[in-house]
Order: sequence, then structure tokens, then C-alpha cells
Amino acid sequence: MNRRRGYGRYNGRGKNRSGGSSRRARQQALYIRSGIAVLLILTAVLGIYSCASGTGRAYTLADVDASQPEIDVQLLDVNPYSRPGTETEEITGIVVHYTANPGSTAQNNRDYFNGLKDSHETEASSNFIVGLDGEIIQCVPTWEMAYASNSRNIDTVSIECCHPDETGKFTDETYRSLVQLTAWLCVKFNLTQDQVIRHYDVTGKNCPKYFVENKEAWDQFKQDVAGAIAKGS
Repeated sequence: MNRRRGYGRYNGRGKNRSGGSSRRARQQALYIRSGIAVLLILTAVLGIYSCASGTGRAYTLADVDASQPEIDVQLLDVNPYSRPGTETEEITGIVVHYTANPGSTAQNNRDYFNGLKDSHETEASSNFIVGLDGEIIQCVPTWEMAYASNSRNIDTVSIECCHPDETGKFTDETYRSLVQLTAWLCVKFNLTQDQVIRHYDVTGKNCPKYFVENKEAWDQFKQDVAGAIAKGS
């Protein structure tokens, strides 16, 4: 009898230990699942915050409005190869380009355009060039045609942008000046951001490269232009 009671007491305690271990395992599994759920929620919240705060943007943009930016006017000599002197029709769009010449400056490109009067190498120019540090040079008056956008030369204003490397991505300084210059031109000619286009949209050319290959960056640019227009000058 004593043995049986002893066995019974031992067996009972064994069952209690087994049950306690099982409960602890379930609790640990619950804690792990809860922890994973919390991490997933935090990740989602941080992702939403990142998008809202702009950290996922291609460019950092300080406060920009549609006021006239500082422009260094260096008009090209009138010549058949880069400044024909032809008056434009009503301006119905702004066309954005990239130089496709990594590391070159706005001054380099302006001087190249002007030199075409002597070299006769090709027909090329732009109304404006935005440099690596955000400087802006005007090469052709906005009421004259530049050789930049093919069939849209006659009714658009063209902006060439410098870039530091082969990706074609602009510096933050270039981007900021491009947004302000584009917004100012939109106000000047009573246009909206939807009338701002890429060279690609005219001919299918991969220009400006970064905005063609990264459509979300192009869409963001147009939103930034719209925001600058809304702020006024």
C-alpha cells in the first residue's frame, strides 16, 4: 500500500512537472509571436513615417517657391548652329534635358554651344543650363528658339541640366534650381506642372536619363514644381 501510494505521489508530481513545462513552452511561444507582431507593426509605422517625412525621396529639397532664381545671362552669338534668332510661337511647355556629359559644368556647356558657330559640328543649344552647384546660365532668350527639343523647339523653353556621373542623377543643388526655374517659367507662361515634359516625351530619347529610368523621381519632380507654383513668388 505504501509503495502504491508512493508511486502514486511520484506519478502525480511527474504529471505536474510535465504540465508546468508545457505551460511555460506555450507562454514562451506566445511571447515570441507577440514580439514578432510588435516588430512588424513598428516596421510598418517606420515605413509610413519614412515616406511621409520624405526620407525615401531621390533628392533633398529645401523650401522652394516660384520666384525668379538668380540667372547668369550669357546669350550665345546669333548663328545658324546654336542660336538662329528665330522667334518662338506661344510657349506651351517646358522641356527638361540632361547634358549626357558627366562632370561638365554649366559654363563648359554654354561655351560648347557658342563654339558651334565656328566648329559647325552640329546644331545644338538650350535656353537655360543648370550647373552642378545649382548655378543657372541663360544661353537663348525665352522668346527665341533653341536647338534642343526637335519638333517642340518652336513652342517650348528648354532646360539642360548638368550631372556628376553616368547615372544622370542631378545633385541636390541642381535639382533645387531646376524646380525653382521650372516653377518660375510655368508662372511666367501660365503653365502647369502637367505641361512640363522630358526630351524623352518628344522623341523617345533616354533624356534626361535619371528621370526616364526612374519614373517615380520624375513624378516627384512634377509634384515639387506644383508645390513651388502653389507657394507663388
